[in-house]
Amino acid sequence: MNVVIVESAAKAKTINKYLGPSYKVIASYGHVRDLPAKDGSVEPDHDFQMHWEVDPKSQKIMREIADAVKKADKLILATDPDREGEAISWHILQILNQKKALGKGTEVERVAFNAITKQSILAALKEPRKIDEPLVDAYLARRALDYLVGFTLSPVLWRKLPGSRSAGRVQSVALRLVCDREAEIEAFKTEEYWTIEALLSTSKNEDVRSRLVSIDGAVLKKLDIKDEATATAIRKALIGRDFRVASIEKKATKRNPYPPFTTSTLQMDASRKLGFSAKQTMQIAQRLYEGVDIGGETVGLITYMRTDGVQIVPEAVSQIRDVISAEYGKNYTPFAREYKTKAKNAQEAHEAIRPTDPRRKPDQVRKHLEKDQAALYDLIWKRAIASQMAAADIEQTAAEIEAKGSDGKNYGLRANGSVMMFDGFLRVYEEGRDDRVRTIEKGKDDTSDEDDDNRRLPALAVGDHLKDKEVSADQHFTQPPPRFSEATLVKRMEELGIGRPSTYASTMAVLVDRDYVRIEKKRLVPEDKGRLVIAFLESFFRRYVEYDFTADLEEKLDLISNDELAYKEVLRDFWRDFMAAVGEIKDLRVGDVLEALNEMLGPHVFPDKGDGSDPRLCPKCGNGRLSLKISGKYGAFIGCGNYPDCNYTRQLTQSADGDAAALDGKILGYDDNGLAVTLRTGRFGPYVQLGEAEGDEKPKRSSIPKGVDAATLDFDKAMQLLSLPRDVGSHPDEGGMITAGLGRFGPFILHEHDGAKTYVNLESLEDLFTIGLNRAVTLIAEKRAGGGKSRFQRGAPKVVKDLGAHPSEGGPVQVLEGRYGPYVSHNKVNATVPRAKDPTSLTMDEALALLAERIANGGGKKGKPARGAKAKPAKSEKPSKSDKSAKAAKSDAPKSSAAKAPAAKAPAKKSAPASAGSKKLAKAKA
Repeated sequence: MNVVIVESAAKAKTINKYLGPSYKVIASYGHVRDLPAKDGSVEPDHDFQMHWEVDPKSQKIMREIADAVKKADKLILATDPDREGEAISWHILQILNQKKALGKGTEVERVAFNAITKQSILAALKEPRKIDEPLVDAYLARRALDYLVGFTLSPVLWRKLPGSRSAGRVQSVALRLVCDREAEIEAFKTEEYWTIEALLSTSKNEDVRSRLVSIDGAVLKKLDIKDEATATAIRKALIGRDFRVASIEKKATKRNPYPPFTTSTLQMDASRKLGFSAKQTMQIAQRLYEGVDIGGETVGLITYMRTDGVQIVPEAVSQIRDVISAEYGKNYTPFAREYKTKAKNAQEAHEAIRPTDPRRKPDQVRKHLEKDQAALYDLIWKRAIASQMAAADIEQTAAEIEAKGSDGKNYGLRANGSVMMFDGFLRVYEEGRDDRVRTIEKGKDDTSDEDDDNRRLPALAVGDHLKDKEVSADQHFTQPPPRFSEATLVKRMEELGIGRPSTYASTMAVLVDRDYVRIEKKRLVPEDKGRLVIAFLESFFRRYVEYDFTADLEEKLDLISNDELAYKEVLRDFWRDFMAAVGEIKDLRVGDVLEALNEMLGPHVFPDKGDGSDPRLCPKCGNGRLSLKISGKYGAFIGCGNYPDCNYTRQLTQSADGDAAALDGKILGYDDNGLAVTLRTGRFGPYVQLGEAEGDEKPKRSSIPKGVDAATLDFDKAMQLLSLPRDVGSHPDEGGMITAGLGRFGPFILHEHDGAKTYVNLESLEDLFTIGLNRAVTLIAEKRAGGGKSRFQRGAPKVVKDLGAHPSEGGPVQVLEGRYGPYVSHNKVNATVPRAKDPTSLTMDEALALLAERIANGGGKKGKPARGAKAKPAKSEKPSKSDKSAKAAKSDAPKSSAAKAPAAKAPAKKSAPASAGSKKLAKAKA
């Protein structure tokens, strides 16, 4: 019996069918062990010794593998053909050796295949090799670097910049790209300019569109015509004049096809053409690679989807050329094309992404695939086919036209056009376009030169006279560079040599998960939290967020994988300089940090008002100066320097109309009872309020959700927000009211019945006010049937330390990592670990004392445990009232009017790699 180890169950099922009964194929389900998220997993002082821990979910799998291997003649490690796949094989072999599961006569082979087809798998089995040790070393170096950066830098962030989440070797550089682009946009100064266009006609009444390019022989630059008066004078001078063709230039050009997809180019074009996120693209590609059911047979439709190589094996090129000849004719296949990647630090060990069988056309498999799968396969198939097709032949024409203006000046115009002589690869595929830096013509996109080039021109000859049908002067404004989309950010990271194909999607996800960026209309917009983190890193760890430094590390990792550099040498060099940088700020006070951030973020936080006034002058007291403040509980905000005499606070950024303080107290209207509806500003942003406080009774308030500009809010919309939560209706089958409300995660509906609560997120704010009972019941039923976790359901908390059984009551006593920090848990009683105490050093006696204090203060209410949580934590993980660190300055932010909003049920987002038990490391190293 031969045992084959692959990564996924779908792949195992497909390969089992190909290999027959003499093979047993087992899935490892990805990585089986990792560095535990605690201090000491990598020990720089002991030659970077790494301590691995088998994932609890993988222990059962490893037992199954070990039992199978004990009876096997041969172990075949067939994990994915990349650095991560090599590492998984290495980990599995290490664990099996530790378990002494391998017999003396058991052969161990490593095989790699780029496609899950019978031919590819059988060919790979005939060419076994040993585990690629240099490739494993590169993985170990990458993993150690990521761990050391995260576990050293993140605790420094937590202490010096409360409210921040984490920093990372690649994620922080990607975040810097997003923040730098936003700074470019904010610093951009819009300029007005005008263009003159003439619609001319030939003697045959054929249209010729032209644009003014010169005056009296002087070539016009883009911004030369700056105002309407100048443009209008030129327009009048050209109306009714005689236009003559001075010269015609024709040039034959070729457009060559694009290379087949790599991971990054697939993500880019799937984003442009299909609207897929990077993560979504990789999930769909994974299913196409592992195999889908086609006519009762599981078939892998594409080759491995994590690659930066653009080459295709000769036999596949031959198949593609056969398809082109059969479908489009011999003139579309002039010669076999070879491609070489231009990406920095690319590894060309793997093929590009292509269909495993080019003869399997998209229309033939569409009925067997889900809609998104079919769309992505169509994209991959067309790109691969087009990559071997003939170039497109295009004839470009430029006609220079002269006219004598009524003002006596000589005006030169140009008409561009092109003719497609042979479509070539464009018959099948054209790459999607990224946003260009374009201009806006009174709200309408400008006609670019590229559009002019694609226009068809009528037959013209030198000396032809043309008449004007219309001469127009059009206003434009220069526009800032566009924000990054996921596609353009991936492209930029690839150009700089940052990250790897396997990391792009996860990097995007981390930035969003950490609340460092948000996605708005498919664009990446940095949150204030993200900008603060980058400002901190640029101020005190600038070298480690430099693009060249990160790319240089990637180059060194490649040298390691090529067996040209020792990985521990790279780690030693990095660690020596990195710890010196950490040591330089160990005595830095939070006040020093704030001073540096105030300076760096000044243009963003305190934008120039344009009237010469001081942008930092407090709008409330009139003489205090505003500055950045940090609260351990509330994070960063802007406050007045005259506190406590002046308690003015606001968020870091304001709406587009300027300082939100100007809106504070603005009356939007009056309700039926004569109470004023006012717009207010608090620490957490703008909100609306009904009436004023009377004694201890607080007025009704509602936060203004993200995406709604406070400056444009009217009375009707304000009353809608104040009406929340609203009753949608009683559930017709189960009873219990269904309500619609606005929570911290956006609009939702809630059905509460017999103590059970079901939350469903709504797509838009408008749904809050329009959703009816029928649709609400349907959404609730779909949510329950789906079985997936709600955004509001909390996952099992991470176990930081298991202290053992309670000495008198039994049951485990554990230190867990919660939304609000570490806490001790026993029998549904939770007690916060004091901030000054390292949770990993907590003893049983100390834990029992904390629990006793919690119970004495009225704690210990039973709550519903999170699904899968062994420790069964109580409903809330909030710090106990006895914990002094939980006491913070009261906020003047409004309480949401959605009293039943599920904020208390919201899930803690996945913590950063440096979230658990890292205070000790920070204390030791910083």
